[in-house]
Amino acid sequence: MTKLAVVSAGLGQPSSTRMLADRLAAAAAEALRPDAGAAAGADVAIETVELRDHAHAMVDATLTHFPAGEFRAAVEAVTGADGLIAVTPVFNASYSGLFKTFFDVLERESLDGKPVLLGATGGTERHSLAIDYAMRPLFAYLRAAVVPTAVYAASEDWGGADGAVEGLAERIARAGRELAALIGDRPAPPKPDPYENPVSFEELLSASSR
Repeated sequence: MTKLAVVSAGLGQPSSTRMLADRLAAAAAEALRPDAGAAAGADVAIETVELRDHAHAMVDATLTHFPAGEFRAAVEAVTGADGLIAVTPVFNASYSGLFKTFFDVLERESLDGKPVLLGATGGTERHSLAIDYAMRPLFAYLRAAVVPTAVYAASEDWGGADGAVEGLAERIARAGRELAALIGDRPAPPKPDPYENPVSFEELLSASSR
């Protein structure tokens, strides 16, 4: 079973950000099918995290440095997934505050080597630069493996000319294939076990007496 986590930072309900996130997840699940005769998304478990539902818990976690309750389950779904799709609306030429807060809460090494597909939504095409100038540097710092194709959807991509709608569909399909290929080539690295090499009681006593 391949685990795919989807993070959507949309503020509305419904939102174009969630719509794009769902379509990217569907494309990746389709590309992850074990064979052409299998049902779409077979053997793929998709866990979607709507950040707006965890807004207060995220603020609490930044203060306590400890995610709790349902938010902790959301964090574990993201860090334990084989691949991640991260989508945000663009405000003032960058990702939303909700989006940044979520990734600030994660442990520094929790996304090491994880295949990630980036997506963003906004009113006009000029905001698409936020993907390369804001989102990619963030995930490079987190040492994630970001797929080459990122998908930006402006307002006209949803209901504009047929060419714009078809172009968005093509980009979504290509990005989904790239994420599926990267997941297949680069399995998620195992998490280190902090209890694998426990410190003996004698060493603890010796350190405390110094």
